Amino acid sequence: MIKITLTQKIAIKLQHFLSLCLIISLLSSCGFRLRGDYLLATELQTLYVSSVDTHGELARIVKRHLSLNKVTVMKKFSTQYPELHLLNDNLSRRTLSVFPNGQVAEYELIYSINYQLRLPNQDPKNFNFELYRDYEDDPNIALAKSRELTLFLSEMRQQAADKILREMASIKIEK
Repeated sequence: MIKITLTQKIAIKLQHFLSLCLIISLLSSCGFRLRGDYLLATELQTLYVSSVDTHGELARIVKRHLSLNKVTVMKKFSTQYPELHLLNDNLSRRTLSVFPNGQVAEYELIYSINYQLRLPNQDPKNFNFELYRDYEDDPNIALAKSRELTLFLSEMRQQAADKILREMASIKIEK
């Protein structure tokens, strides 16, 4: 049996601690950040969020993501603050493959989002993007596939809210 002395144990712990410090310093020096922390321009730190579907899930998720990133979301519209206006979000699908009997086996889900950022005394900036996801259909388990489709749509809305915040973080505000 190998006996490790107290000084060897301390040396091993010190080595682990120094390795951890080195890894942390390398990650922080390269600009690494955990996702979800978006640095929006100071002009966008307070804004109003509006939507064609005022009680829609995408609008609710975007407001929550903004609040988590310490952005003040105004309850009422004011011309002195920017407005994020969600124009529409649409889910469509395209057939990718079919079963030998002619029923659709696989779809490509296409979630498209159009929104506008309106800054005081400036023309509105329009943005749009699409998210894609493959979805296998099986008519024998329609209830389970319906639930899976609902979960896919919810995940795509989360991704869309993240993308909106990433795009807003990259906007340069002209003064």
